[in-house]
Amino acid sequence: MSMSDSDTSSQGSEYKNFRQITRDRLLYEMLRSAKTGDSKSSWKVLIMDKVTVKIMSYACKMADITEEGVSLVEDIHKRRQPLPTMDAIYFIQPTKENIVIFLSDMSGRSPLYRKAFVFFSSPVARELVSHIKRDGSVLSRIGALREMNLEYFAIDSQGFVTDNERALEELFGDEESSRKGDACLNLMATRIATVFASLREFPFVRYRAAKSLDPTTMTTFRDLIPTKLAAGVWNCLTKYKTNLPNFPQSETCELLILDRSIDQIAPIIHEWTYDAMCHDLLNMEGNKYVHEVPSKTSGVPEKKEVLLEDHDPIWLELRHAHIADASERLHEKMTNFVSKNKAAQIHGSRVGSELSTRDLQRMVQALPQYSEQIEKLSLHVDIAGKINKIIREMGLKEVGQLEQDLVFGDAGTKDLINFLRVNEDVSRENKLRLLMIYAAVYPEKFEDDKISKLMELARLPPDDMTAVYNMRLLEPSSDTKKSSLPFSLKFDVHKKKHAARKDRPGEEVTWQLSRFYPIIEELVEKLSKRELPKDEYPCMNDPSPTFHGTSQAASLRTGQAPAPHSMRSRRTATWARPRNSDDGYSSDSILRHASSDFKKMGQRIFVFIVGGATRSELRVCHKLSTKLKREIVLGSSSLDDPPEFITKLKLMTANELSLDDLQI
Repeated sequence: MSMSDSDTSSQGSEYKNFRQITRDRLLYEMLRSAKTGDSKSSWKVLIMDKVTVKIMSYACKMADITEEGVSLVEDIHKRRQPLPTMDAIYFIQPTKENIVIFLSDMSGRSPLYRKAFVFFSSPVARELVSHIKRDGSVLSRIGALREMNLEYFAIDSQGFVTDNERALEELFGDEESSRKGDACLNLMATRIATVFASLREFPFVRYRAAKSLDPTTMTTFRDLIPTKLAAGVWNCLTKYKTNLPNFPQSETCELLILDRSIDQIAPIIHEWTYDAMCHDLLNMEGNKYVHEVPSKTSGVPEKKEVLLEDHDPIWLELRHAHIADASERLHEKMTNFVSKNKAAQIHGSRVGSELSTRDLQRMVQALPQYSEQIEKLSLHVDIAGKINKIIREMGLKEVGQLEQDLVFGDAGTKDLINFLRVNEDVSRENKLRLLMIYAAVYPEKFEDDKISKLMELARLPPDDMTAVYNMRLLEPSSDTKKSSLPFSLKFDVHKKKHAARKDRPGEEVTWQLSRFYPIIEELVEKLSKRELPKDEYPCMNDPSPTFHGTSQAASLRTGQAPAPHSMRSRRTATWARPRNSDDGYSSDSILRHASSDFKKMGQRIFVFIVGGATRSELRVCHKLSTKLKREIVLGSSSLDDPPEFITKLKLMTANELSLDDLQI
């Protein structure tokens, strides 16, 4: 099966989101295609390497793979049992090592498998293809030899990573090594380009420009990261445009390449949504959460591993909701279930009139018809309960308030000193995060030793101090600092305010501590409205007339949203949610509109952040997809929760240490 433009590009008739297309290509274009021709055996072996197995596991479930006729999944680098009556599907990177192993498997008188269907994750070098063709005994046993051009990890329905976990250290570290940095960017560019090859999309490539080149300022490797990556992606795309069948010849979407210096605060500040809080506070391993459930034989509760993923409808509904909103909704769900269930009402009448969510949970668990649906509900009540307990015990509301006040210029050095003196029991990590935010808002304080004095007051250990000092490595260059950030310093009549963000006009803060927003929210809106300055964000390709024609037609067809207006204002927020809230920030509005909106989406926007993306940035992409009626796909070298990001910051100047040595 070969994919036509209409199957995948944003102008197609039946709209599929980013991860659905990825999944369909792996299952149908790759696995199912191996059923064609003279492939007689019904079951097959799927052989992958360390990278392709991760690609597959992010996009597909094991049940999906089995349904396509795969009975066994093997690692190409391990010894494997010969299965000469079965066909094998190889999904591998086009490396010399992989090809040598493949030839060894399939050559000679007794090959491991009957026939081999070979799919490469990215473009294969000509000399490696020649190497395969030289072996006559193997050639007759090859059922397919194709480039899938799919070498990215679909971590979300609208998000991917290139899995360059050490990008921050290799590209921004103080030991600048252009050889290591270039290798990192080349791999990143190849993998980003496979996203567009896979979706059959040809983007306008915009990137954040380096500071102005003049004789008095020296441009560093760090300044040129987005420029170099944009050139690398463009180089790969021009090859696809020439060589790949059905690849669009004119632009179908937009790509904006940024790096972590665009927003140093988003990876550190507490993000108060359910998804972010789970990953920030609960020591989860990836999306895996260990849940205690009542034992069926009574006695000690059993531990059960669950995955917090899109197949769970409650997770899907609540993940982008504020934690207070999520807790309220869970209580409502439990109350609704109990009110509809007579057995629960009888059980509840003994407890008293006002029931907590925990009481409701226990009542529901006692019922004989304790179904899978209620098990899921109970899981989320348990998680939300744990998060709220941590928020109370760690005094996170007070920490969060100071974080946001620092960012918006409503608090300064004196407020931070006072907080550190009064709240000595604040955890080491939260003190560190406050100081890192302070360093991002007041980078000039490094010069007068103010930051080192604050670190002494906070009693930070040396490796935490390293993380604060390394914030300087992520500072935007001086010229772009003034011009490329869409935020100017704000002035009151009486005193100068020093702010890294300003409140957005017309935005209403529905929830306390939801005032902060990542900078990409403004950048994506400006890009969509064609207001992103060309000198600060140049384009690799000159706009072709067809693009303007298409986009205008698309906006007419989709009924383009009016000028962005959001719902956060300068009033003091409360934890109480207005019942009529529908601000795109709450997940119910996203869910309500998603199914119908996806059918009439405009052209996709891709945003790629070098150096790690955050859950707040992923949330914003979902929010803006609804608002702009365009699917916004977020890409990055990695997706980092605050503890991971801080560990990586420490590593930027600690060459002798590994990721395992440094944990928050």
